[in-house]
Amino acid sequence: MTAPTGSTLTFPELFCLPVTVDLATAARALGMSVATAYPLMARDAFPCPVLRPGHRYRVPTSGLMRVLEVESRPVHLDDVEEGVGFAARFE
Repeated sequence: MTAPTGSTLTFPELFCLPVTVDLATAARALGMSVATAYPLMARDAFPCPVLRPGHRYRVPTSGLMRVLEVESRPVHLDDVEEGVGFAARFE
């Protein structure tokens, strides 16, 4: 697997994602590069569902969260407060 270009997404950043994301964002969240993601997607081996509306590839955020097992991770008050502070920067 090739190294990603940039860091992986933080826990608060994951919760700010729209309903679907592009393949590059999904790859970043999974800690892989786009150069790795596209061949996996082409072999139908990408770890979460990929949609293709028109000529674009989109990954449902819900599927991405399931693969990352976000719902099974314990949530601590510090994480919630950090996420609220992070989201407030975008208002």
